[in-house]
Amino acid sequence: MSDTVHRSPGRTARRGRSSVVASRFATGALVLALAVGSAAAARWVVSPAPGHVVIAPAVSINQNMHLGVTPPMASPVPPAPPAAPVVPVPAGGPADSPAPAGDPVPRAASPASLAPEPQVVPVPAGAPVASPVPAGDPVAAPVVPVPAGGAVVAGDARSALAALPVKGPAPLTGYGRAAFGPAWADVDRSGCDQRNQVLARDMTAVQLRKGSRCVVASGRLLDPYTGKQINFVRGQGTSEAVQIDHVVALADAWRTGAQQLDQHTRAQMAGDLVELLAVDGPTNQAKRDRDAAAWLPANKAYRCNYVARQVAVKIKYRLWVIPAERDAIDRVLAGCPIQPLPTT
Repeated sequence: MSDTVHRSPGRTARRGRSSVVASRFATGALVLALAVGSAAAARWVVSPAPGHVVIAPAVSINQNMHLGVTPPMASPVPPAPPAAPVVPVPAGGPADSPAPAGDPVPRAASPASLAPEPQVVPVPAGAPVASPVPAGDPVAAPVVPVPAGGAVVAGDARSALAALPVKGPAPLTGYGRAAFGPAWADVDRSGCDQRNQVLARDMTAVQLRKGSRCVVASGRLLDPYTGKQINFVRGQGTSEAVQIDHVVALADAWRTGAQQLDQHTRAQMAGDLVELLAVDGPTNQAKRDRDAAAWLPANKAYRCNYVARQVAVKIKYRLWVIPAERDAIDRVLAGCPIQPLPTT
């Protein structure tokens, strides 16, 4: 008796068909699981980067449980808003603060940050720099020479001195007091001679001679050359206590241009009230005909006024100064650079 088992053909065919069905079912289940997993994984892509497109497969199963895959569809992404223009900030200018979170457009630079920086112009080494005029100091007026006998030009004495010609002294040939006209002539036609006009102008407590409107009988002088007080009384032996000085000595004027003037102009100069001062008699005698290089008042407080008068006379009558005289006057005026020119 044989041990071989005989299986019927029908049973074998049924087993084969079952195996095919099971294999197909397993394959479909595997594909379905992969599709479901892919869909689940696609849900994690929540916020794609701007400008990118996410492609997710759409999965569907038909009624016969067959897996169907539709073509991929591109999901539209809205375009990014246009970027705001960037305004350049000048070098060194203040930087604007960044726009806060949530602002769609960065804030524009402020006008102050756009203002150009002031430009600094370098000054070449050694170039002269003008010094500012101190507050309150008057500005010197330009000095313009005038014709002989004209009005005194306004301005400061030091500027006028700089305008005077500088020359050596001329000889005294032809000089004499008569070359300047009669002494104390009323050249300004005031009705009073020049000596009495100056006494009345320069003294205080002035008393006129009885019955005269011009002749000074007495007065008190604060002498500008010495600083002392002198009581003046007209009379023999007393009148000489107060004398009238030609600020620019007539001999000095002759040496520095007066010899070129005509007689009338010289007379006008000798009687000009700017040229005349009431002073201490002995001091006037000691001065003689010396210029500023050889003689200055002992009263230092009056030296600026004294040399300013000399400059005013020389400017008015177109005289010149000699070098030593010019230097002496300039040294005095250096201590009073805005000393005005006198006019009376």
